[in-house]
Amino acid sequence: MKHSMKTSFARWTVALLLTVFGLTVVGRATTVTNASAFCEGWALCVPSAPIGFLKLAHLALAGAASLVMIALWRKAWREQRHHAGLLPLTTVTGVLFFGQAFVGAIEATGGYPVHIVVLHTLTAISLWISLGALVFVSGALQADGVADYQFGWRQRVKDFFILSKPLIVGLLLVTTYGGLVAGGKAWPSASLTFWTLLGGALAAGGSSALNQYIDRELDKNMQRTSRRPLADGRLTPAEGLSYGLALCLLSYYLMAGFVNLLAALLSLAGIFYYVFFYSVWLKKKTVQNIVIGGGAGAIPPMVGWAAAAGNLSLGAWILFAIIFMWTPPHFWALAIVRLKDYERAGVPMMPVVVGEEKTRKQILIYTVELVAVTLLLPIFNLAGTIYLVSALVLGVWLLYAAWKVFRVGGNKTAWTMYRWSSMYLAFIFLALMIDAAA
Repeated sequence: MKHSMKTSFARWTVALLLTVFGLTVVGRATTVTNASAFCEGWALCVPSAPIGFLKLAHLALAGAASLVMIALWRKAWREQRHHAGLLPLTTVTGVLFFGQAFVGAIEATGGYPVHIVVLHTLTAISLWISLGALVFVSGALQADGVADYQFGWRQRVKDFFILSKPLIVGLLLVTTYGGLVAGGKAWPSASLTFWTLLGGALAAGGSSALNQYIDRELDKNMQRTSRRPLADGRLTPAEGLSYGLALCLLSYYLMAGFVNLLAALLSLAGIFYYVFFYSVWLKKKTVQNIVIGGGAGAIPPMVGWAAAAGNLSLGAWILFAIIFMWTPPHFWALAIVRLKDYERAGVPMMPVVVGEEKTRKQILIYTVELVAVTLLLPIFNLAGTIYLVSALVLGVWLLYAAWKVFRVGGNKTAWTMYRWSSMYLAFIFLALMIDAAA
């Protein structure tokens, strides 16, 4: 490792390490000596005693470390976009660094919950592990590079936006907000709405990016997905992985800091469910991939409910069940339309494994069960007349589409079922919101 620090990128990582080390030492000394009491204010303060300069030094080092972190982050995204190790490590280190500052700022306000203290400690440990790994890898690999963007910034912004699957995120946010209104039995405050939906959007967008990172080779074999940014090569795998990890981490910090612990943990569970349980394992292993994997998409309304109520009562679990039962007929209808795609990609979707006829029957069965589950809310006196009438009307509408798929078959009726089921979910959650807030 004689020349391990000869690249500019490696030298920047060492500079960050030294700056963060100094920040940590001075920060600890500030806490032990209670120097903050002699220099009140943020971001600058005027010391009332010599010991107060310790806090001032801590603030100055925090600013310096932030500038170094931003510079290293920028350098990584410009010069290391092809590097599968350095770009994700730098990105995660940056999120942890600013996450630590964010949690520390919450602690400084006083009256913070216990989980914030735990998060502060865990973030500090994770930051040092990530930073140490970054310094080692950058020195060992001697990686240096230049910016080599193939596309302009407009196209790159568009590609990162596509990587988040915005249409799916939008539908998930509708269900999240439905849970938010139903859990609080009223229209939520603007602040709670903003942070819950922002955290939910980041979690869903990050999970979608990680899903596309995992499926990037598979996506090349499907007409529907071959033009996705990673499959088409417009973004590198390192960029997709880094972007997904960053959004997922940010979502947890925002949920934990501005919403509550239960909502944050549920959102994190949804990420793990979708990325690891579904994308890595289920999708390519079993014909029941969509059935079991539907639990990932069913978590957002529970997040909203927890954000508003602080708990998970029967109503939250019924909302989970509604989306759990909705997912198979929705995606099986799409699988019928894209049957050849899934065959080429080797994904064991139901039409590929058991045939279209049996899949059409299962779509009808699951749709009947879905409509029955939606009626549990009024049965248990958890929803009123507005929701009941809407659920019945929308249920008949969706059952008609499913019946046509079963009796008529063909791609046209399956595509209609796919589109109608998306609208059905949005409309029934809208009815739930109006009913809960009425």
